[in-house]
Amino acid sequence: MLKRILSIIGSALFVAVFSSSAVAQYTVEGTVSDQSDGAPLPGATVVLVDTDYGVATDADGYFELTDVPEGTYQLRVTYVGYVPLTRNIDVNQDLNLDLSLSMDAQSLQEVVVTGYGSVVREEMTGNITSISAREIEEIPVNSFESALQGQASGVFIQRGTGKLGQGINIRVRGTSSVSASSQPLYVIDGIPVTAESQSTTADTNPLADINPDDIESIDILKDAAAAAIYGSRAANGVVLVTTKRGKAGATQVNVSLERGVSSPTNKVEWLNADEYIEFFTEAAERSPFGDLSGPGYLEPVWFDDFAQGTDWRNREVDTNWQDEAFQDAHNTDFNMQVSGGTESTRFFISGGVSDQVGITRGDEFNRMNARLNVDHTASDRLTVGMNLGVTRTENIRISNDNAFSTPLQAVAQPPISPAYTPQFDNGNLAGFSDDPNEETLYYNFLRHVRGVDNNQTIFRNVGNLYADYTILPNLQFRSELGLDLMFQNEDYYADRTTNAGENTAGYGDSRIVNIVNYTTNNYLTWDTQFAEDHKLTAVAGMSYQSSDRYLTFVSGTNYPTDSFTKIASAADITGGSSSLTVFRFLSYFSRTNYTFKDRYLLSASARVDGSSRFGENERYGFFPSLSAGWIVSREEFMSDVDFLSFLKLRASYGLTGNANVGNFPSRGLFSATGYSGTSGMVPSQLPNPDLKWEQTAQYNFGLDFELVGDRISGEIDYYIKKTDDLLLNVNVPSTSGFTSQLRNVGELENKGFEFVVNTHNLVGEFQWTSNFNIAFNENKITDLGGQIITGGFLNRAVEGEPIAVMWGKEYAGVDPDNGDALYYLHSDDGKDYDAGTTNSYSEANDVVIGDPNPDFVGGLGNRFSYKNFDLNVLLQFVYGNDIYNGGGRYQSANGDFFDNQTKDQLNRWQEPGDITDVPEARLFGGNGSNPSSRYIHDASYLRLKNVVLGYTLPQSALDRMGLRRVRLYVSGVNLLTFTDYPGWDPEVNTDLYSQSNNLNIGNEFYSVPQARTISFGVNIGF
Repeated sequence: MLKRILSIIGSALFVAVFSSSAVAQYTVEGTVSDQSDGAPLPGATVVLVDTDYGVATDADGYFELTDVPEGTYQLRVTYVGYVPLTRNIDVNQDLNLDLSLSMDAQSLQEVVVTGYGSVVREEMTGNITSISAREIEEIPVNSFESALQGQASGVFIQRGTGKLGQGINIRVRGTSSVSASSQPLYVIDGIPVTAESQSTTADTNPLADINPDDIESIDILKDAAAAAIYGSRAANGVVLVTTKRGKAGATQVNVSLERGVSSPTNKVEWLNADEYIEFFTEAAERSPFGDLSGPGYLEPVWFDDFAQGTDWRNREVDTNWQDEAFQDAHNTDFNMQVSGGTESTRFFISGGVSDQVGITRGDEFNRMNARLNVDHTASDRLTVGMNLGVTRTENIRISNDNAFSTPLQAVAQPPISPAYTPQFDNGNLAGFSDDPNEETLYYNFLRHVRGVDNNQTIFRNVGNLYADYTILPNLQFRSELGLDLMFQNEDYYADRTTNAGENTAGYGDSRIVNIVNYTTNNYLTWDTQFAEDHKLTAVAGMSYQSSDRYLTFVSGTNYPTDSFTKIASAADITGGSSSLTVFRFLSYFSRTNYTFKDRYLLSASARVDGSSRFGENERYGFFPSLSAGWIVSREEFMSDVDFLSFLKLRASYGLTGNANVGNFPSRGLFSATGYSGTSGMVPSQLPNPDLKWEQTAQYNFGLDFELVGDRISGEIDYYIKKTDDLLLNVNVPSTSGFTSQLRNVGELENKGFEFVVNTHNLVGEFQWTSNFNIAFNENKITDLGGQIITGGFLNRAVEGEPIAVMWGKEYAGVDPDNGDALYYLHSDDGKDYDAGTTNSYSEANDVVIGDPNPDFVGGLGNRFSYKNFDLNVLLQFVYGNDIYNGGGRYQSANGDFFDNQTKDQLNRWQEPGDITDVPEARLFGGNGSNPSSRYIHDASYLRLKNVVLGYTLPQSALDRMGLRRVRLYVSGVNLLTFTDYPGWDPEVNTDLYSQSNNLNIGNEFYSVPQARTISFGVNIGF
């Protein structure tokens, strides 16, 4: 087939070259103008399709194509902001054409999905960021949220680690709570879905069950005007996901195949065998416990033990444990989509397989998915349909960061230790076995990779049924029934060679989580226009959600052999439990959008939410919003402002809530117990009948603009978010039998600016468009009722400070006289350095030493196209946030213990007068290795996030092959990272803590870096 295609192409070229002189040639010229006023359009592109003839119009809208061979052509004219014009022409003489284009209002008339409906963008009074299918499909990720990084203004997305399927931290306009989750609400095709991790170890990401290729658009509701219709769960923003649907017409088949390879974005430099022996010999000589470096201690007790019989003196072993932790990684993704239908019945069917191997040993993620979306027009009044997505994912997991069995903690092993058991012949090293060395300083993770099965399998069904009925020409009723079923099974087995199973003849457990989450929405929409200048849309309805979560767990030991790994084979059942928890929401909502003279806009919404989570005295909450807009550019006094084609001012205020605090927090609860064989109950929670929602009041002031047609467009927004009635555990008198109770106490605020600019830099045959966004956010806790709440390693919630600030001793460097680590002494307010320094860690004051919240985030995208080539480049940046490296006190501790050290520790203090920030190496000395600002680093970064280069085959070639579209592409993700952060990756948040906990941010602990991925793919349309 390929030879045939090449033969045809070669023949065509031969004929074209050797017969061109015999074909008559003519000139095609003319002008291109604006259809509405006849004004010339300079820079319009005029091409003869599937030929090399093309030109841009001059300042007068004139174009000229010379030496055009006789024949029939398809002429295409394009200009930014106008509807493309296509015309068939017969060239058998010189032609002079007068062409006109009509304005394309698509950017303003784009329909944006909102809660329980949609709105035309030009009439929108709230702030909504939209991401299209193309922007999602071009990025090889295993969850759609990752594709939003750098593309959605005001949305900070941080992948916790580079492990596959791991939880992701998302903040829309900052963190709006202290103890309740600040993750946004996710709504797929109108149905709120389960988005919280169900794992008891490191968080996983349930949204990875959704195939990104099935998504048509993502709309992020950021301000209260847009989000308040979701009421009690909208304080953190709302992410609306709309899946693809079929359109009437010929059936279309799309097939895509992608294959990629991955590697770590960065590696850290560690001491090799030479450096390790030299460094720790010196550290032992300078130990406060005396000289520990002699042949009676360091060598036989430590080095000989680490070396496991190999000759460390001659460096017989020099293991790079970092390289042992990483592996060759790859991904393969295959998707097929079929869509089409008639005017009465439209369908979209898809299926896909994703197979990913992570960059660390033992890490894999696989997904199989299918989707069926059907819409059927039963009559002029009734339309019914369904959406159904079915997914099976399997995540072969590795241990969380706080375990020696996790791959990257292997860097703590001495480089003189062999990774695998050494084999000797007459006392000489003959090689190494395939068995991981069992006598390393710390547990050898390779034993875990080989001997542990840790599989998480999820079956997920997300779907809904709907019916639209037209009661009157302008009155519609819609009813939806949605179902989100999640069945998650975690099977764990550790064999006899591992630390978890060696003393118990194998250990296994099985944990099953089953969530049944269903929702029904029923609402009326009245859409009318009256007296010519008035347009009104009103929505009113109700929503009910019920979620039941079933949990079963069982564990066992003493297996006959390691070939039997299921609980049924365990001789001893060592543990078991089951539980059920539920929540319910009952809501009533309404929204009204009013437009006067197509320029004055008014919108109001209100929602009443009832929740089973809150007290009987505060069961229902009220969440209203009011917004207004003024399209200034349509006023008469703006008619002479030629450069400004669109200008709209917006303002809004509204209340939203946060109910994401778990189930039954307001109830007085009892737990079952037993004593001397008798069952009983004990109180486990104090009741609080007055417990209610956290409430966030948000003000938003915005401006939308388009300049020079739509060559330049953008948005500017300023917002203030104030949250009160924080849900906090407060101390209560212990005479109550308890020490704390969940109450509504405290306040915090977020405020900031957002800027979005989109430009069409070059138009014509070569096109270049850019989009830039940047968002500044300032967070401050204004009231905690006098409490200080602790979180991660050093994180705290403190009045007057941003959330999760880092609290501890401030490192002052090294005393040049004696090599001691120094710490600052501060005044009581923590701001005065005049008190000097001390080499006593306990004497130093605790102050704010870091802030994990970025000052600003954003992205810059550029898209280029020339003929059939396209190039998309996205830069993503984060600035001003700090990371505390919790592993630093072991890995960059100037030889405090035998953990291998980062190479910068070679810059240690060695003699009086040395100027350095690395203290003297002292084995067991604790010289500067305590938690302090020494291990806090600026985590700002600029990342070349995505690069996609594509080529679309010309139509003439497609016609010969009987295909509709073929696009070949190569893409790169995380290709370059520019940062001063000394660790593996500045985009990190250890999975040691839950990603949903607002105080556990900005921490690293042997965390896997993001992957750099290069992929090759093809999209074929039939």
